[in-house]
Amino acid sequence: MTTDEHTSEQEVLVVTGMSGAGRSTVANALEDLDWYVVDNLPPQMLRPLVDLAERAEGTEKLAVVVDVRGRDFFADLRSMLQGLREGTHLRVLFLDAADEALIRRYEAVRRPHPLQGDGTILDGISIERQRVAAIRELSDLVIDTTDLNVHQLGSTVRDIFKSEATPGVQITVMSFGFKYGIPTDADMIADARFLPNPFWVPDLRAHTGLDTEVSDYVFTQPGAEEFLDAYASALKPVLTGYQRENKRHAVVAIGCTGGKHRSVAMAQRLASLLSTQPDVVVNVKHRDLGRE
Repeated sequence: MTTDEHTSEQEVLVVTGMSGAGRSTVANALEDLDWYVVDNLPPQMLRPLVDLAERAEGTEKLAVVVDVRGRDFFADLRSMLQGLREGTHLRVLFLDAADEALIRRYEAVRRPHPLQGDGTILDGISIERQRVAAIRELSDLVIDTTDLNVHQLGSTVRDIFKSEATPGVQITVMSFGFKYGIPTDADMIADARFLPNPFWVPDLRAHTGLDTEVSDYVFTQPGAEEFLDAYASALKPVLTGYQRENKRHAVVAIGCTGGKHRSVAMAQRLASLLSTQPDVVVNVKHRDLGRE
């Protein structure tokens, strides 16, 4: 088999992101899915490793964890990634989390941030965000781990990558509440707050968008059906383009005030509409449904 044939078959996944966002958990989940995982690799060694893996057995799926532990080497990561994209099936997975969540995690394990020096944990996080900003922009997939424990993060990774044998693109339609913050891993965001809020209807307040009463109320409002049909139609060429560009996962988020009524009903209906498109696998996630 020639080197070109190896390149076409081999998958390379670079796992990077914020320290404390769950890289070790992701690495373990990928190993469970039969990926060959290399941790804490200096970016300069990426190309030699990929070349070596092309000639070795059992490394058709190669995952490499690269982060600021590589010290000054990390500054070269962007150029290395751009060079690897030529002739290699390369994807970049970026793990992120809110500052508050990262601080709690470091305090729980009583370890300093690798970049804080004589400063605080937050100082280290701020420096790291500046250093990884350009890499985040290059990433093919971003996972926000703020509200995920290690088991949920592992399940998220397995859900994403176990479907790799399925052609097409996997879409997560996510409902959320704007008052809890915009999901940082969303590729596209829609706003359902133009509709009347069922929260102010006494008989509907205790229900959610999963209940028929709330869903019927939402979709009988002027503009609701028209908006969702138009949005689903607008997304179809986007999803086709994702398939053409080999982008295998995307998050489409729909928000309302609390993430309990309008956005949930909209997300359920949008998922149903998108699932009719060929080679599209749709999952639904209601991020803030369980919040008070």
